[in-house]
Amino acid sequence: MAEYVDVLIVGAGISGIAAAYYVGKRCPGLSWAIVEGRASMGGTWDLFTYPGVRSDSDMYTLGYRFRPWAGEQAIADGPAILQYLKDTAREFGIDQKIRFNQRVRRIEWSSAASEWTVEIDLAAPEERLQMRCNFLFMCTGYYRYDEGYCPDWPGMDDFAGEIVHPQAWGARRQGPSDGAERDDLAYAGKRVVLIGSGATAVTMAPALAERAAHVTMLQRSPTYIASAPSRDPLAVSLRKRLPFKLAIWLMRWLQILRQRYFFHLARSQPQKARDMLLAGVRQALGPDYDVERHFSPRYNPWDERLCLVPDNDLFNAIKAGSVSMVTDRIDRFVEAGIRLESGELLPADIIITATGLRMKLMHGVDIVVDGEPVALGETVSYKGLMYSNIPNLASAFGYSNASWTLKAELICEYVCRLLNMMRRRGYAQCRPRLDGRPLETEAFMDFSSGYVRRALVELPKQGKRRPWKIYQNYLKDLLLMRYGRLDDGVMEFRSAEPGKRRL
Repeated sequence: MAEYVDVLIVGAGISGIAAAYYVGKRCPGLSWAIVEGRASMGGTWDLFTYPGVRSDSDMYTLGYRFRPWAGEQAIADGPAILQYLKDTAREFGIDQKIRFNQRVRRIEWSSAASEWTVEIDLAAPEERLQMRCNFLFMCTGYYRYDEGYCPDWPGMDDFAGEIVHPQAWGARRQGPSDGAERDDLAYAGKRVVLIGSGATAVTMAPALAERAAHVTMLQRSPTYIASAPSRDPLAVSLRKRLPFKLAIWLMRWLQILRQRYFFHLARSQPQKARDMLLAGVRQALGPDYDVERHFSPRYNPWDERLCLVPDNDLFNAIKAGSVSMVTDRIDRFVEAGIRLESGELLPADIIITATGLRMKLMHGVDIVVDGEPVALGETVSYKGLMYSNIPNLASAFGYSNASWTLKAELICEYVCRLLNMMRRRGYAQCRPRLDGRPLETEAFMDFSSGYVRRALVELPKQGKRRPWKIYQNYLKDLLLMRYGRLDDGVMEFRSAEPGKRRL
């Protein structure tokens, strides 16, 4: 018989570690396990190792509520975040329950048995195993880990140098035959063209410039960029004057309210928000810089995610001359670099394609419910964590306009409330029922970013009313997830059949 656990958590990144903590603490008596497709924990923060990798969210909200960030940096780099996740998992014994190199490929629900059968690929070719669980908690993030997105430009094979996507940077550290580590891409003293204008490009440009001969950041269109201090002066002051937990609690809520205020301003008064952001860039770069061309997007603030730079690092590199901005379209790659539609040639020894992710909910696992395949694109999201007519399955998906962890932890709390209620009442199944009722729907994410647009057909929809509406609002979600009704007339509960397993 395949091994059975009450709750199977898939993924050992930020969301999976949070899920393990909450299920372990708030659902005593339930058995649980974590399977992770990669060889180590940390998710995004273990995968991405490119120069300068960091969070563009403050650590007071990206860190867990149950184990606050204790570092001095409000904007932390990737290695520090990864260490924080590892320390958290170790402190609560979660690291001992993670099963590495186990990638979920197919899940099948049986209503008769009230359980999922989970098919898992192991590291060795053609090796697979099965597990069974009553509840499946998917914490796999929102994009494909095996490859990033890169357009197929004409002439890429003609380029004489090296082309690399930032997502593949870490894979370069494995030696070709002996398994020994080697240095990352040798860009010191080289001319680097960095294609992209999002968070990855904004992060990489100043970091690459520290060793490269020159970095050219090539963008088709600009992105809104704001600067913030890497060490928040208010946080430093509060920590000197108040007990640690109180100071961190105050900073967490201050950041939540700051984020909420600016997002509301951007949506209600986009011109005012735009003027504020561009004024900050002009102050950083001076009156003679062409801010309108290189830093003034065609869209309104927060129609795409806002990019954050700590301590003006990108702007300082531009002023120092080690980074230059080019806003144009690519005509083709040539042997010496990139030829633009304007006719200009950008010479390059290395081209880095910071062109985005391939969005994929639940890593694209095959879903079968009572013998029928289910396509996520044909479902409707329930409270941003479950899907119409799919039983006993929750998925952690964070905010697009604030820290991922804020929403992920609320989802964990809700799942624990749901599991505990089911156990008290003897339920074996919970399923958000749509049942063909009239429901006006819209896109899963109100975002115009390329990685979202490319994936819309595969993403679930959301409704325009509760409980099918997704709120990008921590205060609303806090009330809904922590205190809202579980038995809301939409969620259908079923008791276990006689002689069958229940929670």
